[in-house]
Formats: sequence, structure tokens, C-alpha cells
Amino acid sequence: MADAANGRGGFGAWLLDPKRRGALLVTPAITILFVMNIFPLLWSFGLSFFNYKASSLRVPSFRGLSNYERVLTDDKVWERFQTTAIIVGSSVILQLIIGFLLALMFAKAFPMRRIVLMLVLTPMMLSFVSVGVFFKLFYEPTFGVVSYLLSNFSDERFVVMGSPAGAIAGIVIADAWMWSPFVMLLVLAGLVSVPKYLYEAAEIDRASAWRRFWTITFPYIKSLLLLAVLFRTIETFKLFDIVYIITEGGPGSSTETIAVYLYRTAFQFFQTSQSSALAYIVLFIVVVMTNLYLYTVNRRAEEVN
Repeated sequence: MADAANGRGGFGAWLLDPKRRGALLVTPAITILFVMNIFPLLWSFGLSFFNYKASSLRVPSFRGLSNYERVLTDDKVWERFQTTAIIVGSSVILQLIIGFLLALMFAKAFPMRRIVLMLVLTPMMLSFVSVGVFFKLFYEPTFGVVSYLLSNFSDERFVVMGSPAGAIAGIVIADAWMWSPFVMLLVLAGLVSVPKYLYEAAEIDRASAWRRFWTITFPYIKSLLLLAVLFRTIETFKLFDIVYIITEGGPGSSTETIAVYLYRTAFQFFQTSQSSALAYIVLFIVVVMTNLYLYTVNRRAEEVN
């Protein structure tokens, strides 16, 4: 009665009790997480065991593991995995080379270093859609800059996206242009952490440049390089936006990555259950690579400590 008279009684007072304040604060976040993430995951996982099409009004029928068996025995799926592996391998190697060279350049002082560094980092801050549209226009056979420059070496107009090799190279270059600065930042962090007295001692011993790199520099950057490889492999494995905007998987299906094939299966062919099974196979691969990434991060933290 006294609490009610002072305006501190009723449901509001019960709800705002300090004992319940913590749970009250996290409830909205947990609710959003469940509605936006956990429920769709559980729903799609359940659909992967049924025969269901989003475009059909038929009642789903239980199929067990047949969708997973169908996906794993489909030659098209393995061809898309091979295409994805080619793009991932080529792109990550190119990013490592460019990122490492940029890190060596920015490890030393030179005029306008900060301005140049800011310009180099700009691609990483752009959206995938912007980068995809930029490079689609660059590769345009009638007015694209790349096609125009390459045409100077032949009498005919060069169509970059006209062949599977050219299309894959176009995607790899676009992805490497966007994410090489990320590799550069990681390698640069390793380079600036090398104590200078080690190089001075090596100079006194007249060690060659290769020996200085292999015995002093490389031990400091090797874990960061591995970190860059794992992180970029995971991200490039899921590459969809740039591929779909630049080539839409063409010519033919030569650049159709597993992410693009998954999109077509789900939203163009409306094979909902099959696409759910494929999505969980891709998720399993990403989880394995993510665990490798976390293992590397933990090892790096132990080395630093």
C-alpha cells in the first residue's frame, strides 16, 4: 500500500526491480536474434529434410537425407565448387602478393605517405555492389577502359568477358583490388613490430637481404600471413555480389560460383529444400574454415603474450 501510494507499486515496480533489470535489458536483443537469425536457421534446416518448393502450395513431404544425397551426387554442384576453388585460390594468391608488396612500400617513410595510404585503403571501404558496377563498366566491350586499352594491341575490339579465362581473371582482379589493402594492413602490422636492433645486428654480421628476411622478418609476419589467407579464403568462398554483377555466372556457367548456384537454385528454380541442403553443406565448410581461423588467432595471441 505504501509503495502504491508513493507511485512505486504495481507491474511497473515489479518489472523495474533491480533483480530483473539485467534480464529486461537483454530481452529485446535476444528476441531480435531469435526472430532474425535462429528461427530462419532452424526453419531452413528443417526444410532441407522435406520435399518443398516455395513456389508451390503443396504440403511438404518428409524426404530424410535424400536432398543431401542428391546435392552431393550432383555433377553441377562439384563443377561449381571447382570454379569457386579456382577463383578463391587465384584471388587469395594475388591479394597476398599485392598486399605484401604494398606493406613493404608503406613500411618505409616517403613523401605524402599518409595520403597515398588513405587512397590505397579506399577500395576496402566501398560496397561490393559499387566495386562490381565499377569493374563491369571497366570491362564493357564498347566503351570500357580495359577493353579499349587491350584493343591497342590488336585490330579487333577485345572482349574481356568473352571467354571463361577472361571472365575469371576479371572477377579475380576486381576482388583482389578491393581486398589487397586488408592483407597489406596485416602484413604492415607485422613489419613494424620487428625490433630494429635485429636488423642492426644482422647488418653487423653482413647477412644477405634474403637471410635477413627469412630469419628476422618472416617469423614476425608468418602468423599474420596465415591469418590473412584464412580470413580472405573464408570471405572469397562466399563471394556472390561481384560475380553476379560482373558476369552473372557467364559466359555459360564458367564463373558460376557455389554462392551464385545456391542463389539460382533457391530463388530462380525454387528448389527450396535442395537449396537448403546445399546451404548447410556450404555452412559446414565455412564453419570448418572459421575454426581454423580462430585457432590461428589464438596461436597469434599466445605468441604475442
